[in-house]
Amino acid sequence: MKQKQLIVFLLMICGLGIFSCSMNNVNEDNSLKKYFDENKVDGCFALFDNGRGEFKIYNLKRDTARFLPASTFKIVNAMIALQTGVLTNENTIIKWDSIQRSNPKWNQDLSLTDAFKYSSVPHFQEIARRIGRDSMQKWVDSVKYGNMKIGQAIDSFWLDNTLLISPDEQLGLVKKLYFGNLPFRKGVQQTVRDMMLQEDNTNYRLSYKTGWGFNSSGRSIGWMVGWIEENRHPYFFVLNIDADHNADIVTIRSNILKGILKQLGFFEGKM
Repeated sequence: MKQKQLIVFLLMICGLGIFSCSMNNVNEDNSLKKYFDENKVDGCFALFDNGRGEFKIYNLKRDTARFLPASTFKIVNAMIALQTGVLTNENTIIKWDSIQRSNPKWNQDLSLTDAFKYSSVPHFQEIARRIGRDSMQKWVDSVKYGNMKIGQAIDSFWLDNTLLISPDEQLGLVKKLYFGNLPFRKGVQQTVRDMMLQEDNTNYRLSYKTGWGFNSSGRSIGWMVGWIEENRHPYFFVLNIDADHNADIVTIRSNILKGILKQLGFFEGKM
């Protein structure tokens, strides 16, 4: 990218007010392009080293563009439900609506923890209906989540391209969540952090939430947003991909994330 273009995009990122940016703390890493090419997808990846205050980014232009959040919105949806008392705690059961769906794990009563783990769309749609439009809008505004638009469909706005958020904004959100700096009770944020934990061993702790939806053109949009900790040091990441409608997003996004993190030196407890 030409120097002038890079400066423009850095100013866009800084304008979001999420991080303190300068030419000195952003490193464009085009060596990561191969992971997207191998999987025949477009996309971007960003990693923020909290200790050094440094970004490593592939495809900076896409990093500031907005897309539907899909199931990554469950992070905020769960916090709103807990904060407002719609759900008492992570063990509160959300009843199955008895509609058979292709994912058998969704066809049962689920606790909040399990609904989050299985990324159950119908259970979180029910949670959103219980929260209600006015309360939902209030909290989406409070978090300053993306374009902050939820429209009239309380149970699908994060899936139908009404609510949009950029990878850069997603990175800022999970960083605030990690440090308990979102406008929710500390215990609420801790509960959601715990639900995001995917891998925990002597070398690292990996936490994230996935998302998969379709943009207005019918193309698949995939997400993985979260952090990896090594030696108690957090690194925040966001992966966003754009693929054909029928692409195997679940496999592709996992392969790309694991490949990139391994290339960057993670998983060995040496970071």
